[in-house]
Amino acid sequence: MMLSQMTKDELIAFKEENEKLYSEFRSKGLCLNMARGNPCKQQLELTVDMLKVFDDGDFMSECGNDVRNYGVPDGIPEAKKFFSEMIGVGTDEIIIFGNSSLNAMFFSVQCAYNKGILGSKPWSQCGKVKFLCPVPGYDRHFKVTQFFDIDMINIPMTPTGPDMDMIEELVKNDESIKGIWCVPQYSNPDGICYSDETVKRFASLKPAAKDFRIFWDNAYCIHHLTNNPRYILNILDEAKKAGNEDIVYIFGSTSKVTFPGAGVAVMGGSKKNIDELKKYLGVSIISHDKMNQLRHVKFFGTFDNMLNHMKKHMEIIAPKFRLVCEMLEKEIAPLGIGSWTDPKGGYFISFNAPEGCAKRIVQLCSEAGVTLTSAGATFPYGKDPVDSNIRIAPTYPSIEDLKKAMELFVICVKLAAAEKSLSE
Repeated sequence: MMLSQMTKDELIAFKEENEKLYSEFRSKGLCLNMARGNPCKQQLELTVDMLKVFDDGDFMSECGNDVRNYGVPDGIPEAKKFFSEMIGVGTDEIIIFGNSSLNAMFFSVQCAYNKGILGSKPWSQCGKVKFLCPVPGYDRHFKVTQFFDIDMINIPMTPTGPDMDMIEELVKNDESIKGIWCVPQYSNPDGICYSDETVKRFASLKPAAKDFRIFWDNAYCIHHLTNNPRYILNILDEAKKAGNEDIVYIFGSTSKVTFPGAGVAVMGGSKKNIDELKKYLGVSIISHDKMNQLRHVKFFGTFDNMLNHMKKHMEIIAPKFRLVCEMLEKEIAPLGIGSWTDPKGGYFISFNAPEGCAKRIVQLCSEAGVTLTSAGATFPYGKDPVDSNIRIAPTYPSIEDLKKAMELFVICVKLAAAEKSLSE
């Protein structure tokens, strides 16, 4: 029966039943963490042999540089070749960073803020600067913009990507809008893939600000959960067709491909954008970890080999995503007290609770030993205007622990929904 169809007495009985189940869970002393999209130990073991690739004693890059030494700040050529295929740019349109694409994004914003972009005035001298933020979105994107005191404007997500009508209207009339955050394939947390039309409209944007940039964080471009993955159009190719190639910065990494703490991050864009950022990079570092760059190239050999490697990840984590969706379908759908995504890739499931219930659900879970991403984290400033969205990260726990966590989660959803209904 739908919760909305229950009488007051039925609601009270429903609430009391779930309070009893909740108390039983609290007595178990659970300690499970589902707050971040961490790979599990099984996934980390997939690339342990990477640590042996230098057993042959060969540390030379094809450019003649010993990767143990200084030099080549923008990345060794074989790494550029390898990763340019992953993010869809040319070898002269890419910088190889360290282990964090977030660091590359921060660096890009910092350069725009302090030095400007391609001759434009530094953002720090432009008065109030604004960014567009598709929501729900990635909390760390929002923290970067907040760090620079940049105002954030919520842009609703649709099944085909952010609301492009709203974006086009805003950017054409407001020169203070300098950028937008995008996770275009398997968006965080909804798992949405931008449609061809959406990518083309992004590529053809005509913003009032000549230094407007699309921060295209393609973090999950090879993180598929099915054998028939969905691919999106190449944003740089489309921007070139539109005579607009400088509008986009592209980011990616192997954080969830190899080792999150020791992966390789990359950034791509037009040659003009990349050449400018390389000048600033040379001031801030002597070189990134070239041993790690060569280690990745030696381990995988080809991009196709890396794609095959990702199928091993899929075999480990796809059953976890199925478990979450099956439990929600069984326990929540009949009651009509939530909706959720069923992503075909990426690392998250986006759950929408009844309005006003997300914080209460996260609180109840926490008090019973299951840590979730904070309610509101998927919105700028941590403020979900309707207190509804919760990001579920199923990858880290074992199947057994995930099942326990989801049993508790659905009880907490039921409790919070019943409390809300009884208060109205």
